Amino acid sequence: MRLIRHLLLLVAVQSILLSNVVSAQNAIHPVIPGDFADPSIIRADNKYYAIGTSSEWAPHFPIYTSLDLINWKQTGYLFDKAPAWTTGSFWAPEYDYHDGTYYIYYTARRKKDQISCIGVATSKYPDKGFIDQGIVVDHGKEAIDAFVFLDKGTRYMTYKAYGLDNRPIEILGVKLSKDGLRTEGEPFSMLKDDQRKGLEGQSILKKDDYYYLFYAAGNCCGIQCDYNVGVARSKSFEGPYEKYPGNPLLAENASWKCSGHGTFVEAANGKFYYLYHAYNKETAVFSGRQGMLAELIWPGQNEWPRLKEQSGPDVNPDIKLSFKDPSVDLGWQWDFRNSTTVVSQSAGKLHLSGKINEGNLSGIALTRRPVSGVFEAITAVVNSNNALKGLTYYGDATAAIGLGVTGNTVQFWSVRNKTHKILASAHLSTNGPVELKLKITADLKIAAFFKQGKQDWKELKPAGEIKTDFLPQWDRSPRIGLHFKGKPTEEAVFSSFELKYTQ
Repeated sequence: MRLIRHLLLLVAVQSILLSNVVSAQNAIHPVIPGDFADPSIIRADNKYYAIGTSSEWAPHFPIYTSLDLINWKQTGYLFDKAPAWTTGSFWAPEYDYHDGTYYIYYTARRKKDQISCIGVATSKYPDKGFIDQGIVVDHGKEAIDAFVFLDKGTRYMTYKAYGLDNRPIEILGVKLSKDGLRTEGEPFSMLKDDQRKGLEGQSILKKDDYYYLFYAAGNCCGIQCDYNVGVARSKSFEGPYEKYPGNPLLAENASWKCSGHGTFVEAANGKFYYLYHAYNKETAVFSGRQGMLAELIWPGQNEWPRLKEQSGPDVNPDIKLSFKDPSVDLGWQWDFRNSTTVVSQSAGKLHLSGKINEGNLSGIALTRRPVSGVFEAITAVVNSNNALKGLTYYGDATAAIGLGVTGNTVQFWSVRNKTHKILASAHLSTNGPVELKLKITADLKIAAFFKQGKQDWKELKPAGEIKTDFLPQWDRSPRIGLHFKGKPTEEAVFSSFELKYTQ
């Protein structure tokens, strides 16, 4: 009997292990982790290039490169400096290529009237050297989400219109000039959101006898999002388009929600893949809309397509930077609207300073795109002055929290509801470098710690618990990173930065 019980226990343990292996195998991971919304993709010279929304972060529109569609590395940005006509809302970039030139059409808000328009930048390369060519589409109160399609030798721009009007949203099309820098003729309606659920992020393919228009329906962003991917088809490019009765093609599953806004690429194996974004259901708005991949499957001629989700690699996303390289790491981003950020590296130190705009209570944040809202961030401040220098978890200039050193004092602070508040502070007993740590737990609580030399970590305890739930902005996740708040003649100097995810 004891032997039987032992065998049964062994079988049970093996079943549990097998179940865990199967579960791990079935897990879906992003191919581009972290906040990377509205992605567009292109293949060139046996490589894949992807670009995504940057919203209010600079540099603008991050560009990633891959050899296999699964493993991606950031290689640059579209713009280091915002084009003169723009003021913000850098959304939905879209690749195109013809006549030896790469085009990236993008949405931005126009400086003179705050209206979102579609601009374009061009280069001889897919990931560098882009020069802005100005506005291509200006339509009413808003024109966003560009997509270019070549039909019978003519290029067309398609885009979303009427999203700010008291009428159904429409996907419009208009002929592009041969050089791709302006439109010709009047726009025409291709698909209308008669049910007023939301309609945007279109991408078009021709297959057999039909044009297939893939689109995102619903609310794109934030904790209340309900995005999903649908498809409609027509025997004419201009339409009318018939929606698939079996929509959506991509919807909420066990781990991911609010899938949408992607574009297709033909891979080296002849298959088509869809790069899109979705929210992780556990980390949601704290990790943003992450880059996901799905295979496009055609069951048969003139049949409706399917999208089969693919998984990216299960990698360790932790970061440890020592600033030994003289060039600044490409992963840093900052809020360009509320300060002028100056950053450099030399001799194993990162130097951060700049001019802070009037009314900006938070200061300058040099941040990373997090892949989870549960982490520990650690840095070492090595210079001493009256500026506030340290770590920040930053949503916007009006929503931030941080830990820093000023003079011989360490401060745990927040900016919320247009008020800067010191949550707790302590006197530093010795001179020299100060290590700082912010720890965020799964229940959104944040704790602050500091130490000097061989001391143990000391916690700065405020009067009550502090949470980070006020940080996320509607279209972008908060960022964790380094912080400076002082005069332009001062600076913060750091010797290291470490980000360790605990979930």
